[in-house]
Amino acid sequence: MISKNKMFKEKVLKIVGKIKRGRVLTYKQVAKLAGNPLAYRAVGNILNGNHNPKIPCHRVIRSDGKPGGYNRGVKKKENLLRKEGIF
Repeated sequence: MISKNKMFKEKVLKIVGKIKRGRVLTYKQVAKLAGNPLAYRAVGNILNGNHNPKIPCHRVIRSDGKPGGYNRGVKKKENLLRKEGIF
């Protein structure tokens, strides 16, 4: 039996995996799309632990438009977003 946490994590990674180049979602938007609009901090924690390069975690930003954290460094996230025309 799959736990609710594991199911939520899988949903988050699937949603983020579909974000197209040049687009972003906020942590809150991802949480809402995954079925738990108040779990935006959990989304950040899930993405912080992700090391799959096929999941573009850098395309998830804070609601205030700031980049937020990134497990490969905020500067790297900003550079990736800049290359995609976002920042």
